[in-house]
Amino acid sequence: MVAVVALGYNLRGSITSLPPVFPELSSSLGLSSAVVSVLAATPVICFGVVSGFAAALARRAGEERVLFAAIIILVAGLLARAAVPGALLFPGTIAASAAIAVMNVLLSSLIKRRWPERAGFLIGLYITALSAGAIVASLVSVPLWQATNGSVAVTLGWLAAPAALAALLWLPQLSRPMAKTTVTAPARVPVHRYAITWYVTIFMGMQSLLYYAALSWLPTILRDRGESAGGAGDLLALMGVGNLAVSLIIPVLAQRMRSQVLIVVPTVIAIAAGLAGLVYAPLGGAVAWALILGAGQNAALALAIFFTTARTPHAAAAASLSALSQAVGYLLASVGPLEVGLLHSVTGSWTLPVALLFAFNFVQLIAGILAARPRMIPAAANTEGAP
Repeated sequence: MVAVVALGYNLRGSITSLPPVFPELSSSLGLSSAVVSVLAATPVICFGVVSGFAAALARRAGEERVLFAAIIILVAGLLARAAVPGALLFPGTIAASAAIAVMNVLLSSLIKRRWPERAGFLIGLYITALSAGAIVASLVSVPLWQATNGSVAVTLGWLAAPAALAALLWLPQLSRPMAKTTVTAPARVPVHRYAITWYVTIFMGMQSLLYYAALSWLPTILRDRGESAGGAGDLLALMGVGNLAVSLIIPVLAQRMRSQVLIVVPTVIAIAAGLAGLVYAPLGGAVAWALILGAGQNAALALAIFFTTARTPHAAAAASLSALSQAVGYLLASVGPLEVGLLHSVTGSWTLPVALLFAFNFVQLIAGILAARPRMIPAAANTEGAP
């Protein structure tokens, strides 16, 4: 449990720490608006590209060992982009994001294998840690930039410290023998043949798209509306507080329900209401809207991860579904930060980009309702000859 929490804490901080200081980094490093848009989308693109390889790596080396390698690569990527931001900003971000992608995929299948009867609780635990890491990173960025007189190295590199601590806390897991289920699992579980896989995948993609689009551009939108840099960063952190409020509740509640439709619908409504409130309502109510949006976002993430375990009969299938849903889902999600940033650059307005986000939220609703039905990939799916 301690090891899972330690890794979970590091799954978002390196991403949420950047948007509050995008304008400052852009000015300091000479980045254009288009380059910042690509930087905002880079983690999500990496998630999509790398996620598909995570299950294969785990079959070869074991989940515990691959997760340890991932946290070490995360530390290296964060240090690299801090040490030489001019040349290694993108390579370091790519390395860190690739490591996070592997952890995103394998933590859920590890939970399925190691403690399946308490999967809802453990998923809630690591999502709570994930939310806490995102909150701290959002809160610290602007004050740290100001306290260090605009030190790019410190602002980009400080998150290597909690990642290194997580690597130390993960070391005891390396003493476990490689799981028999990992060694004997089939080379490929053909989960792509089943409709439920694609419902889960689209839901994963849409919730990620909406989260990363909001994460990347809401601070800039709020600053354009008259909010201060520190205030925008604080509101981003409040989104994380909203995340935290539902982290433990949603997975446990979902595990107790045969169908999760009654969770999906209010989740999507909360995302729509929170986004509308932050973009269009008076800034006096922004705190409440940020909390509502954050709660909806994390409920959607918890459901997406829960579906990868609840809709599969065994750990091998869970790893395959997690890998596929995150690979395809995050590639879909990469449209979000790019769409918002580039459309804003072209139109000079936030109206069209935000309208498209509401359309994506409707797609999330439909996919979520279909994924929430009590269907499961058949146990026979663990061979290539499965029907």
